Amino acid sequence: MISPDTLVFVAVAMMTIALLLAMIRFSKGPSIVDRVVAFDSLTITTLVIISIVAALSNRMIYFDVAIVYGLLSFIGVIVVAKYIQKGL
Repeated sequence: MISPDTLVFVAVAMMTIALLLAMIRFSKGPSIVDRVVAFDSLTITTLVIISIVAALSNRMIYFDVAIVYGLLSFIGVIVVAKYIQKGL
């Protein structure tokens, strides 16, 4: 039987790998669209890591931080998408 601690460790390791891969795509992205998608992937991965930390530390304020961070990230992606379409 796999312990819950092992599952959390594996989840954090996978999120760290995803974070590093998204950082590479963000820095080397050939186009602005690739960088926007990588940025969105970075924020989603960071939200998952914040949520895992919140669950492990039993501090609900981190969930509020994750929600605000997610909303700001969403608005940022929308603004950049409008800029790419030359609509700003």
